[in-house]
Amino acid sequence: MGCSRSVRQFSGPHLAALAVLVLAVAGAVVVGRRYPGRPTRILSWTLAGLILAAWAGEYVADLARGTWTAEYDLPLQLTDAVSLTAAAALLTRRRPFVELAYFWSLTATLQAILTPDLAQNFPSIYYFTYFTYHIGAVVAGCLLVFGCGLYPRPHAAWWVFGATALWAIPAGAADVIGGGNYMYLHYKPVHNSLMSLMGPWPWYVAETGLVGLALLLAVQWVTGRIQRRDRRYGARPVAA
Repeated sequence: MGCSRSVRQFSGPHLAALAVLVLAVAGAVVVGRRYPGRPTRILSWTLAGLILAAWAGEYVADLARGTWTAEYDLPLQLTDAVSLTAAAALLTRRRPFVELAYFWSLTATLQAILTPDLAQNFPSIYYFTYFTYHIGAVVAGCLLVFGCGLYPRPHAAWWVFGATALWAIPAGAADVIGGGNYMYLHYKPVHNSLMSLMGPWPWYVAETGLVGLALLLAVQWVTGRIQRRDRRYGARPVAA
């Protein structure tokens, strides 16, 4: 179902996905700010459905093709947590879900979109599932925070970092038991990423944690400035 070549960074298919990301984020924020009632709720439900369908569809495709393995395909990647959390945030608007989806999507998920780890290229089904749930998570975070005004609480980045570390425990255990590479705790990804600039195992694991914390704190700082600007100019959106 599609070619076997991997998605090259900034190739035509990758640039197309990045264009969809930019347009979808901008459109979602505009809808959230200008139409905070039923249109935003419908958008949220639709986006949650797309994320869940793409996330589950990837596992269904693996099972149908006979390529599913416990070594690599258990739902233990951070992407799995982001997809489920983003859908929960869109459907419930509960602050913990929103904070997790927002911080994870603007750090780990955005990195996954900019440096895709995808062995199948357009028009493979995996191209569509991968970019749908990754882009969907980023759109969800921006819609809920910048469109609906559900800004994260002060210092939320710290508890999100703790939640990430907790998620890494079962992922790391699965790597040790099954020899997989969930959350890239066993070895670096083969594609270019921030980890390419880091030292060898196990040092890059600690370095990744520090970089991840720095990114979370940076997102918290930038978001706080945007929130204060909204308040100052009376442009703070109201949650739908």
